[in-house]
Parts: sequence; structure tokens; C-alpha cells
Amino acid sequence: MSSEITRYGVGPRMSEAVAYNGIVWLAGQVGNPGDSVADQTRQCLAEVDRILAAAGTDKTRILSAQIWLADMSTFADMNAVWDAWVPQGHTPARATGEAKLATPDYKVEVIVTAALR
Repeated sequence: MSSEITRYGVGPRMSEAVAYNGIVWLAGQVGNPGDSVADQTRQCLAEVDRILAAAGTDKTRILSAQIWLADMSTFADMNAVWDAWVPQGHTPARATGEAKLATPDYKVEVIVTAALR
């Protein structure tokens, strides 16, 4: 394990992910504003897959997930997409809550922490 900090997708305000000491923390991922919660969830999870791959790991190594929904009435729609995506036998610790997101057009935000290989 490296004691170096590695940043992925570095921007002026934040990085897409930061890895340190065998763990990678991803920034919150959102989908296309205005799309359905199911479509936004699919887009979020595709971005999680992409960023984890860039860091050299994958969704089987996710330790925890936080999911924020703009409206808890969409919980079942989000879960249908999540359940089809998350690898059985490798489900992470997870919390889901309701929050106002950056704009009203965002319906879901997904944040994960994963172990590196």
C-alpha cells in the first residue's frame, strides 16, 4: 500500500476520486439533469464503474455507499437499478437519505468508498 495520495479527474474545485493507503473515495456522482431517477441512477453507477476502473479497482471492492435522493418516493425506482447493478455477495454497507441536491433537476447522487486491489 502506498502512503502517497493519488487524485483522479482533478478539477479546479474537486477531484473525481482520491486514493490513499489502499482506499479510494469517490466524489458524488449525478446523472443527466431532468432524466428519471432510474436513468440518473444508471448514469451515476456507470460513472462509478468508470472511476473505479481508472483507480484500478471495481464494484466488487466497494466498502460503503451513500445515496441521496431528492424525493424518497423514488426509493423503489432507484433500488431497482441498484439491485441489478450491485454484485450479489459483494454488497457494501449502504445508507440512503433524502436531501436537496445541487439543482432541482438532479434526482439522485451516489457516493462510494472502495478498497484498491
